Amino acid sequence: MAVSPCLSANDQKKHWWVSNRKLVEKYVKDARCLMATQEQSEMASALNLLDAALALSPRFEIALELKARCLLYLRRFKDVADMLQDYIPSIKISSDDSASLSSDNSSQPLSRERVNLLRPPNSQDPSFKCFSVSDLKKKVMAGMSKNCDKEGQWRYLVLGQACCQLGLMEDAMVLLQTGKRLASAAFRRESICRSDDSFSLPTTITTSDISSAATTPPSTPPRNPTSLSEFQNISHLLSHIKFLLRRRTAAIAALDAGLYSEAIRHFSKIVDGRRLAPQGFLAECYMHRASAYKASGRIAESISDCNKTLALDPTCIQALDTRASLLETIRCLPDCLHDLEHLKLLFNSILRDRKLPGPVWKRHNVRYREIPGKLCALTTKIQQLKQRVASGETANVDYYALIGLRRGCSRSELERAHLLLCLRHKPDKATNFIDSCEFADERDVDSVKDRAKMSALLLYRLLQKGYSSVMSTIMDEEAAEKRRKKATVQVPQTQNSSSNLDPESTLAYSVNSSNASDCDGRVNPSENETTTSSTNAFQGVFCRDLAAVGNLLSQVGFNHPLPMKYEALSC
Repeated sequence: MAVSPCLSANDQKKHWWVSNRKLVEKYVKDARCLMATQEQSEMASALNLLDAALALSPRFEIALELKARCLLYLRRFKDVADMLQDYIPSIKISSDDSASLSSDNSSQPLSRERVNLLRPPNSQDPSFKCFSVSDLKKKVMAGMSKNCDKEGQWRYLVLGQACCQLGLMEDAMVLLQTGKRLASAAFRRESICRSDDSFSLPTTITTSDISSAATTPPSTPPRNPTSLSEFQNISHLLSHIKFLLRRRTAAIAALDAGLYSEAIRHFSKIVDGRRLAPQGFLAECYMHRASAYKASGRIAESISDCNKTLALDPTCIQALDTRASLLETIRCLPDCLHDLEHLKLLFNSILRDRKLPGPVWKRHNVRYREIPGKLCALTTKIQQLKQRVASGETANVDYYALIGLRRGCSRSELERAHLLLCLRHKPDKATNFIDSCEFADERDVDSVKDRAKMSALLLYRLLQKGYSSVMSTIMDEEAAEKRRKKATVQVPQTQNSSSNLDPESTLAYSVNSSNASDCDGRVNPSENETTTSSTNAFQGVFCRDLAAVGNLLSQVGFNHPLPMKYEALSC
């Protein structure tokens, strides 16, 4: 009997599908056994098996869940976010905003298509008709309830933990709360369906329960997406996320209100906390604290926080812009030009790639449509700075503003400020902030340390140069003050010596006059007696010492004449 070629083709197709399904189930079963060991090498092998299974069946739910949990165990959080990026709330909101903008700029036929979607199917009138909002809400909720079991609740919990490690705190909080709520609802439904005698704890396909893979067929879905221990871990993680978000919200509110010291205090508690914080979240907090330092006039601290932000995130546009403006404020034009050139290269790469740097889920403080205008303004600013450098403004650096001192400060104020800055920004302590940072990828630690050390060394050299420059200025001012004081003391001394006669000169004059009279031979006895009586009054060492003391007192500043009678002080 001849066999139809169509039937033979169907049998071959059915046989191919059955063989692929068996192969996928075998891959999943082997991957479960490898994941039960919880070793790095075995996890990597299980990941390869799951990739092979998903290559044959891309929408196999259990293989997707196992792959996501395996990536989470291997701390490959970026891969988890790329795998499940359609479920990140911030990406959904941004796509909705872009869709609304495109709908506003779209033509009339697109709006007619949307009207046709809202028109009931049994209507024959092509014009728009009103619809019930309650019916639309019921349809949306029904679709959500259907997709809830179909897509799997594990996505919210796994993606929430990955978003937390990547610094997407708001997304992580929403996802973990949603997953926890859905898991609790599923557990309640399961407990209601059972009797009191058959009640047991929920089970899942976590790494602790994967060892039962031989008894459980891989095609059956898990009854509950989480276990009791995972519930506790997620609850602790959720409370930590809420605590960090509350503190950051308080700090940003203080910064917006102009309470810069309060904002600095809140941000310092976040970055210096005992519990580790994610890398992206810490970079954002350092950037906000740099803005608070800049507003309060503490330029060195602000530059240091910008350096830490760029060490954690080299593509942070706000950090590069802020550091360049700070260096321009203190007139350190070469370093400012270096940052602006780096920012220009970053803008050019964005325009070349037609997207902002980093993955889709990464947050930025600018939008893509703002980049061309910023690039034009940046090019003009670079040309102006180059003209200023060519005119010779490179040596006129304001080191007083860098150190945080007023002009005309004393030596003790400079030494105190320099000591505090050296203790804070010493290059040996440049990598201490890494100890409180939890990296999404451990391979980034060495590059972060290198960038932090290099930027801290440049800042430290700038501070040392500023200290030597300000100290030389202070020493010149002190020398000028000493010369001025010496000049002011010498002027009254010369005036006093010209107005008052010295007793020793009087004594010499009397002795000379007596000798001259003796030499002439015209000496009267009465004149001889008066001369001997006057010379006896100035004889002796004690009288000469009193005259010298009086002269010293007049030099010190006691210019008032001392009332004394020399004839009464006879020795």
